[in-house]
Amino acid sequence: MNINHNEAPLDDEQLDGYVKIDRYNADKVGSIAGHYEDILSQLGENPKRQGLLKTPERVAKALQYLTHGYDINPAAILKSAMFEEDYSQMVVVKDIEVYSMCEHHLLPFFGKAHVAYIPKGHIVGLSKIPRVVDAFARRLQVQERLTNEIRDCIQETLNPAGVAVVIECKHLCMAMRGIQKQNSVTTTSAFTGEFAHERTRAEFLRLITASLD
Repeated sequence: MNINHNEAPLDDEQLDGYVKIDRYNADKVGSIAGHYEDILSQLGENPKRQGLLKTPERVAKALQYLTHGYDINPAAILKSAMFEEDYSQMVVVKDIEVYSMCEHHLLPFFGKAHVAYIPKGHIVGLSKIPRVVDAFARRLQVQERLTNEIRDCIQETLNPAGVAVVIECKHLCMAMRGIQKQNSVTTTSAFTGEFAHERTRAEFLRLITASLD
């Protein structure tokens, strides 16, 4: 298998009219790809045939991209855009796309996250909340832990009056194998502070289900 171990990772590089974003450690590509070449053989395939010749290398790069959240500090993301502000009403960022990998079967789960916090002296740049979601999602995960990690990071970093997180996802480990229920959706939630009160939590749930139309 012909692998260029010195190939530099691409980052927001403009190629043929679109932006290609790759995040991988070039030194690890060969090692990971070698394992996948063996896996293909064990599955009864011929890793030397044309269609599979570069598949182990592609998978090695893809897996590193799909788990690049291990190299990101979510708290640092929030701290990079914290501002003192006298605002104490609920801030909601909803319909944040989530793409993650189930750690049990290494199959994707995907859906949406809805995040809210009630500031207590500090607000954060709105784009940072989706970045925090992505930083935790781009790891081997279970949805329950992902929900708690997002909540705890925002609570511990911003120290708001409360944090709410709801995640709704479809899991391919349920749709493609096992029980094979293609239309099932898993919902998880986590709350702190003011969101422990039913009235505040109900307002949050109303806002994330409301339409702007």
